Amino acid sequence: MDVTLHLAQDPAADELLGRSPLAALVGMLLDQQVPMEWAFAGPRTIADRLGTDDLDAHEIAAHDPEAFAALLSAKPAVHRYPGSMAKRVQQLCQYLVDEYDGDAGAVWEGVGTGDELLRRLTALPGFGKQKAQIFLALLGKQLGVRPEGWRAAAGAYGEAGSYRSVADITGPESLTKVRAHKQEMKAAAKAAKAAATTKTAKAAKAAKSQA
Repeated sequence: MDVTLHLAQDPAADELLGRSPLAALVGMLLDQQVPMEWAFAGPRTIADRLGTDDLDAHEIAAHDPEAFAALLSAKPAVHRYPGSMAKRVQQLCQYLVDEYDGDAGAVWEGVGTGDELLRRLTALPGFGKQKAQIFLALLGKQLGVRPEGWRAAAGAYGEAGSYRSVADITGPESLTKVRAHKQEMKAAAKAAKAAATTKTAKAAKAAKSQA
């Protein structure tokens, strides 16, 4: 990996994401319940606080849990929930040590199909199907990892010309489009929930009147 990403919207943080497979994975792991830029700046912050120029899965996995949680919790915190995310980062790194000898890039290097890559990503601690598909799309769209069937395996996130996730962010303009899409999805989900609640209330009222 040696590409230019624009996920943290910070040159130093994005530079690390573009050359470090582990940093990219950790950034993706942190990308929940906080703004995307905050999440993807996390790997650079962690590396700086560890006094290194990159992240090392062996080092992080072996780090004292309390000390690592404190490292992520120091202001400015790496995440809104630094304690729980510190635990997840260490779990991810321990898995990489156990399964890939600490080499994060080995998760996707030499993978023959998109389905196999999705399986490997979904097996990572903290990576559900949606997060795995988004990261798979990021690998294909921006990092040149394109095994056979990768777009299909990534689902809607793999669609060309879409603005659904971090996989589609290449600068400020695309960031704005992705944010707009997410707001639309949240509004639609909220409306659907409200409609379901209303339907349930009406059904309960009707049942009560017939009793």
